Amino acid sequence: MTPTSIPTATVPGARTPADAVVSVQNLHVEFKTPLGKVNALNGVNFDVPRGRVLGIVGESGCGKSVTARAILQIVEKAGTISKGRILFRSQPDAVDLTSLDPQGREMRSIRGKEISMIFQEPMTSLNPVYTIGDQIEEAVRLHQTRDKDEARRRAVEVLRRVGMPNPEQVARTYPHQLSGGMRQRAMIAMALSCTPTLLIADEPTTALDVTTEAQILQLMRDLQAESGMSIMFITHSMGVVAQLCDDVVVMYLGRVVERAPVDDLFYNPKHPYTISLLRSIPRIGVGRGQPLESMKGGVPDPYSTVPGCPFHPRCPSAMKGVCDTVVPIEAPVEGGVDGHGVRCHLYPGCTPLDVAVDTVSEREEEE
Repeated sequence: MTPTSIPTATVPGARTPADAVVSVQNLHVEFKTPLGKVNALNGVNFDVPRGRVLGIVGESGCGKSVTARAILQIVEKAGTISKGRILFRSQPDAVDLTSLDPQGREMRSIRGKEISMIFQEPMTSLNPVYTIGDQIEEAVRLHQTRDKDEARRRAVEVLRRVGMPNPEQVARTYPHQLSGGMRQRAMIAMALSCTPTLLIADEPTTALDVTTEAQILQLMRDLQAESGMSIMFITHSMGVVAQLCDDVVVMYLGRVVERAPVDDLFYNPKHPYTISLLRSIPRIGVGRGQPLESMKGGVPDPYSTVPGCPFHPRCPSAMKGVCDTVVPIEAPVEGGVDGHGVRCHLYPGCTPLDVAVDTVSEREEEE
């Protein structure tokens, strides 16, 4: 018998938006290493809307993949969730995933069935000694049916669903016998085999050529529209975000610095980091013969602690005495669309009230 309900760790009346399948609240993840402690996430907050595609963007090291692994409770051994909650709502009551044993029955019944993940490099995620069909059948038999013939039939069907040519033959092949694009389709098939509520895609098109990337993105969009599932799409590419996502979360150094519907983010960006990311996108016919705009500096060393706003050492608009000492809080954008929030001292509501009063007083004294 496959467990389908979660009798423990439910949070009756938990404060999550009715249209959110996952709500990440004040999430902190730290890693203990021989060189010291690394704070990978420093109070991450965002919701994954039900039936929509949420893009997570940011430079390497900003915490995108750690957030995804924390949701699935597969953070590496050295890492721990030190604070916060991850509320998953598949039933009337929400389940706090951080309170579940990562290897316990409740979490294992969610992982793979309710929440699935497509990893960045399929060749290192697929088992080389088992056929593609065997690996898909394993997930089906674990969560849906123990009948071998039915599991095999479903494996072939899901391969056909993701556009795999000759799915019966592919089910009998090994990962090394497939091209990069076909391996990625096989990974998507495995993730979709149990019809999850949430699909997490961790840069699934990074190693693919542009033609195959376009096919995979269109496939994911078609499957999302067909099944109504939610997708959390992690990427470096703002072009991919524009093509695939409905909402966007921008992360920097373990924090969410801006979140907005995709159109508003592109046409009305607020945070200096978001603006810099958008300006670095190459455009045909614009600035011909001139170097692309780039961001100065680099992501700080993970073992160092940056006081104040983590982006202030690279920010062209940083205010001395504020940005380098006070951590901004998130606030809605004045006059912006619903759901557009920013964490930057340049905007009203982002500076803690007591700090804002002190700053105004100091300026008046100087004048």
